[in-house]
Amino acid sequence: MRASKIDPVKAKKTVRFGAVVVFILILVLSVKPFYVLHEGQTAIITQFGEIVKTETDAGLHFKMPLLHQVHRYTAKLLRIDGDPQKILTKEKQFIEVNTTSRWRISDIRKFYQSLVTYEGAYSRLSDIIDSSVRDIITVNSLDDVVRTTNSINETVHQEQFGLNTDDVKLEEVTGSEKVVYAAIEKGRDVLAAEILKKANMQLEDFGIEVIDVIFKEIKYSDELQVSVYNRMIKERNQIAQTFRSTGEGKKAEWLGKLENEKKSILSKAYSESEKIKGTADAQATAIYAASYGKSPEFYSFWKSLEVYQNALPDTEKILSTDMEYFQYLYKH
Repeated sequence: MRASKIDPVKAKKTVRFGAVVVFILILVLSVKPFYVLHEGQTAIITQFGEIVKTETDAGLHFKMPLLHQVHRYTAKLLRIDGDPQKILTKEKQFIEVNTTSRWRISDIRKFYQSLVTYEGAYSRLSDIIDSSVRDIITVNSLDDVVRTTNSINETVHQEQFGLNTDDVKLEEVTGSEKVVYAAIEKGRDVLAAEILKKANMQLEDFGIEVIDVIFKEIKYSDELQVSVYNRMIKERNQIAQTFRSTGEGKKAEWLGKLENEKKSILSKAYSESEKIKGTADAQATAIYAASYGKSPEFYSFWKSLEVYQNALPDTEKILSTDMEYFQYLYKH
């Protein structure tokens, strides 16, 4: 069989057609008609500055080349740290407050129309949150800002040796009343909720929602620090004095028991010693009586020697040797 011949004209047309297709494909891809939206992202499509549509589903999406522009935003939570600011409380006392907040884009259309960029969003958020913090704290007391509950007045101090300080009245021990803190009306958590509500009311038109406002740091002014520290020192001194007083009471109690036991032991020992002495004296008397009966002369001689031994060394008088007292010294 003869091999079929390739028509040069047809082959040429096929090559031209393929080249055109490749050129068109390269041209289409070069203008980027597709875009990828990752998980956790949202996008807004604009045409000459006007919003055409929004896209929230992750994946590959089509857009009109040259006409449509894609603006991507995150759907995740973001964080913003407020600027430390000195605020005057209800009692006219300055404190330095530092907050942190989490926020998200709740309405992408409003966000794009009002802010467009994250830089604009952070600037607006910072202004609104800081002003809300300032407005709420200014009309509330210092105790409400720094405390959450009134449990500080209900705290029972329990030390490692099991002494309950409420068993001892501090006013009787220290001569002063126990430190009692003012009861709070709201507390820090309630104030944070009020700040959050106030901020979200102002941010609604910007398509932003603040999830929470957290007090990251609250610092007292130098003057207020001295007052707070003095109050803390006073409270701890009262508690320390309570333990000292209780310890002194326990010490006196144990010393009293010790003294009573000492007296009891000494009394018993004295009674026992007197009993032994009485028995010994009786036995000695019996022995002396028996020996006297056997040899009265020797007994008299021995007793005289004992008297000489005990009396003569301390005698400062001059005595005559003719005295009967010295009969056993000079007459024998």
